[in-house]
Amino acid sequence: MPVSSIVYGPVPSWRLGRSLGIDLLSTQRKTCSFDCIYCQLGPTVYSLTERREFVSFSQLAAELEAVKGVEADCVTFSGVGEPTLAANLGRAIPLVKLVLDMPVAVLTNSSLMPQEDVRRDLAAADVVVAKVDAPDEETFQRVNRPVPGYCLDEILEGIELFRRSYEGRLALQMMFVAANKRSAAEMARIARRLSPDEVQLNTPLRPCGTKPLSPREMAAIKREFVGLKVVEVYEAPAVEVRALDAVETLRRRPQV
Repeated sequence: MPVSSIVYGPVPSWRLGRSLGIDLLSTQRKTCSFDCIYCQLGPTVYSLTERREFVSFSQLAAELEAVKGVEADCVTFSGVGEPTLAANLGRAIPLVKLVLDMPVAVLTNSSLMPQEDVRRDLAAADVVVAKVDAPDEETFQRVNRPVPGYCLDEILEGIELFRRSYEGRLALQMMFVAANKRSAAEMARIARRLSPDEVQLNTPLRPCGTKPLSPREMAAIKREFVGLKVVEVYEAPAVEVRALDAVETLRRRPQV
């Protein structure tokens, strides 16, 4: 349920347990560097590549104080777009840990990870879930529809640099749809190169413009990831999968 314009939930997550969401963008409509074909938030309204401050540090501090005592397993920076676009993310993560005394996760589309300041900010999180949905530039453009100027190879290099120094838990989220389901073997090779602590195999189970793959299709994809620690959305406890379909929070919050 919504708590404020910045804080929402907790919402059930098949990956993170009960997650208290932080929307450091707090825009009425989606602000992002991508316009992914499967996004439950709908089309990107505000295309952005440069970081800026959307929510003041003082406003965030006040709203965190107001939700002290809320029971959750973690706090997740997500919201109505790409959270690393918030220029004060690096200050916000330690503040959340101080005020709420909970682990912090960040869900990112990985687009800004080639930037050193973004990698430095993300390093403060306990968990970073970085998205990789394509094995090549053509599929990247078709599935993620990035703002012009982004290059898949540069993004992968940014994740690789982050992995070398990051001391928290790095997960790769790979969203599979019809457009990339035949690329599972190539995406598994990318996952092995990036050496995450976990690979999260997903397919869109919330309402969007793209149909999910079937459990059988996802099981076949999982077999390509042998040797890696993998969690797959259809293998989550049934109650959590049902919750993914049922939970609708303020302004159509994203999947966590």
